[in-house]
Amino acid sequence: MDKQEIIDKINRVFEESFEIKKEKLLPQANIFEDLGLDSLDVVDLVVALQQKFGIKIRDDQRLRNIRTLEDIYKFVLTLKDEENAVN
Repeated sequence: MDKQEIIDKINRVFEESFEIKKEKLLPQANIFEDLGLDSLDVVDLVVALQQKFGIKIRDDQRLRNIRTLEDIYKFVLTLKDEENAVN
């Protein structure tokens, strides 16, 4: 899975789970201020990302630093790279 596939999958999660239009899904978009997510939505986001990518991220401390879509893209890419390094 390459970077663009990961970005597309993450964007689909936002479109399907939070009904956010594709035009608003810019890398620099702040998930709280620009996309309107709240703390409960973040829990739903974590669950959706775990299901979409088959990864476990719930207890990952790096989640605390995520503010933008680009942060999420980088975070999932890092997790997938770590997963590939182990396998």
